[in-house]
Amino acid sequence: MLPQEKLKMIQARSEELEAAMSGEMGEVAPEDFVRMSREYSDIKPLVEAIQKYQSARAELSDLEEMLESDDTDAEMKEMAELEIEEIKPRLPDLEHSIKLQLLPKDDADEKNAILEIRAGTGGDEAALFAGDLYRMYQRYSETEGWKCETMSFSESDLGGVKEVIVKVTGRNVFANLKFESGVHRVQRVPETETGGRIHTSAATVAVLPEAEEVDVQIAENDIRVDIFRASGPGGQSVNTTDSAVRITHIPTGIVVQQQDEKSQHKNKAKAMSVLRSRIYEAQRAALAAERSAERKGQVGSGDRSERIRTYNFPQGRVTDHRINLTLYKLDKVLAGEALGEIIEALIAEDQAAMLAEIEGG
Repeated sequence: MLPQEKLKMIQARSEELEAAMSGEMGEVAPEDFVRMSREYSDIKPLVEAIQKYQSARAELSDLEEMLESDDTDAEMKEMAELEIEEIKPRLPDLEHSIKLQLLPKDDADEKNAILEIRAGTGGDEAALFAGDLYRMYQRYSETEGWKCETMSFSESDLGGVKEVIVKVTGRNVFANLKFESGVHRVQRVPETETGGRIHTSAATVAVLPEAEEVDVQIAENDIRVDIFRASGPGGQSVNTTDSAVRITHIPTGIVVQQQDEKSQHKNKAKAMSVLRSRIYEAQRAALAAERSAERKGQVGSGDRSERIRTYNFPQGRVTDHRINLTLYKLDKVLAGEALGEIIEALIAEDQAAMLAEIEGG
């Protein structure tokens, strides 16, 4: 059953916001107007879903009354029965849509994301695979209309990726990427392998919500900043000035290093952005650990040591182990085209688990 009182409150709030923004309740300050617009935009899809559901229920009620009335002739009753048969199957879907929108929201869902990809076990092959993942997320971001900014990039000798940090900005970025955290495993025959043997290697992905200063306050005396000269692969100097920055957050021991920019100030700003996001995610992880006993059905913990997906090249398949989903379209997944199918399935599974807990509890 839907919580009728809650639905009425949401509709009343929508009407209140509409009246305030139209000036019916007097002049609204610009900052309040922006806040109201955002809130109104957030609840509008839910209000529309409620209206569709209520309209269908009212129509059904009217038709059922027509059927029971002695004043309704046989032809009208037949038409009413046909319309009832058409409306009734729609109600569960309309109700389900409302329930999904009423689920508790993750405060970080609408945030941008810091995406960190690191080569794991497997040497050069792991670094080449990390590069594949890097390009996959770039392409997927393009299909979603998001913007990718590479903040830090460390290349391997064979053109793979040792480590890359990317900022992804756009609408609902973290909501879509948050289940990508974990160990991604690849099974394929390396180009350097003459015997045709399949090698297994891995890369780790961490997806952090981009934290703003309001989310995480970092005191100056809680950090140590070290400045040094940036260097490239093999130790050759890539910069003749001391512009690379290493920031250590003393209370947590988190260390962030940036050297891609020629400007020390730009490197420090990037490092602070990543540091803030890592601290924010550590706080979220601690909170999630407290709640984990309650969330038995969760799709993934976001633990970077959890093996979440296998990319098998000989069979052309991708398997997500958390939801036992296998797609035989490896090329399309790595091209960013079919990654959305996996992400949508993960989101649906997480929503189903939350619904089951709410309805069961």
